[in-house]
Amino acid sequence: MRQSDPVTGSPFHEGEKIMQSKVGKRDAMESFGRRVIRSFMPEQHREFYQQLPFIVVGSIDDSGDTWASIVSGRAGFLNSPSATTLTLPSQTTVGDPLNESLCRLGAPLGLLGMTLDSRRRNRVNVRVTESTADLTALTVDQAFGNCPQYIQTRDLKYTREPNTSSPDQSTVDLKELDEKAQQLIDNADTFFVSSFVSQKDQPTIEGVDVSHRGGMPGFVKRQGNVLTIPDFTGNFHFNTLGNFLLNPKAGLVFADFESGDLLMLTGRIEILWEDNPEVQAFKGAERAWRFTLKTGKWLKKALPFSASFNSYSANSKMTGTWAQAQQQIEAEALRNTWQPMQVMKIEQESAVIKSFYFKHAAGKVLLPFKAGQYLTIKVTPKNTDKSVVRTYTVSSAPNDDTYRLSIKKESNGRVSSFMHDQLKVGDVIQAKYPNGDFFIDAAQKRPAVLIAAGIGITPMMSMAQHVVKEAVRTRYLRPLNIFYAAQTSAQRAFYAQFRDLEKRSEGQIRFYSFLSQPSAKDKPGKDFSGSGRIDADVFRQVLGLDDYDFYLCGPPSFMQSMYDELMSLGVQDRRIHAEAFGPATLERNIDVLPSSAAVTQNKFEASEAVLKFTKSNFEQRWNEGDDTLLEVAELHGLEPEYGCRSGACGSCSVKIIAGEVVYRTAPSAHISPGEALLCCAVPAKGTTRLEIEL
Repeated sequence: MRQSDPVTGSPFHEGEKIMQSKVGKRDAMESFGRRVIRSFMPEQHREFYQQLPFIVVGSIDDSGDTWASIVSGRAGFLNSPSATTLTLPSQTTVGDPLNESLCRLGAPLGLLGMTLDSRRRNRVNVRVTESTADLTALTVDQAFGNCPQYIQTRDLKYTREPNTSSPDQSTVDLKELDEKAQQLIDNADTFFVSSFVSQKDQPTIEGVDVSHRGGMPGFVKRQGNVLTIPDFTGNFHFNTLGNFLLNPKAGLVFADFESGDLLMLTGRIEILWEDNPEVQAFKGAERAWRFTLKTGKWLKKALPFSASFNSYSANSKMTGTWAQAQQQIEAEALRNTWQPMQVMKIEQESAVIKSFYFKHAAGKVLLPFKAGQYLTIKVTPKNTDKSVVRTYTVSSAPNDDTYRLSIKKESNGRVSSFMHDQLKVGDVIQAKYPNGDFFIDAAQKRPAVLIAAGIGITPMMSMAQHVVKEAVRTRYLRPLNIFYAAQTSAQRAFYAQFRDLEKRSEGQIRFYSFLSQPSAKDKPGKDFSGSGRIDADVFRQVLGLDDYDFYLCGPPSFMQSMYDELMSLGVQDRRIHAEAFGPATLERNIDVLPSSAAVTQNKFEASEAVLKFTKSNFEQRWNEGDDTLLEVAELHGLEPEYGCRSGACGSCSVKIIAGEVVYRTAPSAHISPGEALLCCAVPAKGTTRLEIEL
């Protein structure tokens, strides 16, 4: 990147524009770039560079390969005589390819200044305009600030004077990664990458860039001389990826902050896009790139300082490692199988609700989920040998390291009573990984309204946490209005957590608590927002004129009431989303019901058929309009597993021996070939005999 193109005025070259377009940021970045990318350095940038103990420099050698280097000194070694010029010492560490460029007039360089203790960083792209035996003068093409998202903090300490050499300094050329290089890469949480496009028709927006990459140790995957690096959400300039798109070359530098050694590598690049399975399995990755080594070198004792680790950035903590990604790929193959989950913690959320925190009992990775999805569990209450299957919404956020189920104790609930009264920390139950089609998109620009009653608050808790956490990662917080109805404040769950999220969001999240039976101690306006029921008048008073997405969860009667109130306000049906187990009972005001053609393959119910359950040796005649397979089984004393009765959880899946089925409710759960979901399946047209393994 360089300063504004004199013809188009764009500060971006074609590769950067393509990348911005791919993620829907092209127009926004063009406007933003014109404001923040300058052809000069603001005064604060000039002061910043002159206080640095080191600077990262990207360059191109005589053979056309790019390198990333680290040049060190005391504060002031990098000087700014004017807003458009910088000066560097003309000679850096012996053996550094950068030395070639510093004495070549017109050579493009990319500079990155960064403070390890404060995580501040700025970038400037320059060209060599003068070179003497002592100093190289650089003219600014572009100057701009960068966010510090993935920078880990370190405390720097000089081990020698920067302008003196160490007797242990040496250069070692590499064709392959040696053992020390492998160890440094495997444990790295930080490195720097240079990239470039050749200066041709637009030299001020073409040239070299150098950038920082950070993550948790293990975020760089090494396989022989090939490295794979995830690409996380950043500033959307796409300087590096845009260069890779037009010129697949990169230079990497890894610093050993203990010894002062630098590992410098140059090679070729392949971009891995978002649909790549490895990318999809890596937590936080938007895409990735693969680096194949051409050549490299060690610059021993190149740094005159050590830098002791202090802390990881909050953004880095939200990302994963390649070891975890591999575990996720392995776990994905088991998504629809029962897995042992161990209770790690139990918390009382209200007078009637407890939260249970689960990890995989065998230490396996927990598959990520979407905020609002549910977990299907199978438990065996004491004094019975019969397992019972139920589904509960996950109330934790997708980035948490546990699955949290928040369960209300029902007066006649076998499973909820078991969970509340019998389950203890350390116990193990069976569960399938989260599923469901009720979830929120935190990146959506349209504000959302979450409406819940009673235990229906659990998916809303997950959604709100997810939106706030994603705001840290992406720097965008989707506006939320949350309405929560409960009978009493004692029965209300997560009140303090929602208030905390409201405070942290700085007004982007607004939480309203309604109590139907407030006590004398509950103060209106402080302990609750209103009494009585939530209705259209409440929405009129609170919600501004805007286009919202609405999410409903609670008892069926509550959801139907909320749906009808929203429809009376003119809300479109497609903007109203109901919890995964609600759509089966929610009467929607639409002309055409959602098609299940993809599931039924345009078949209809059989006029008549013979049903046979092969394991129980039961057989009967079935006529069009009769009960579903699950209801038939229950009428004859069978107790097949089920969780939702609406095709959402997949717990009632059975093998089809002969015949075909059609679904009265389009299932959202995964259905394996040759299987059927009992809860909403009936014999399909053309099937005269249906045999299932039950």
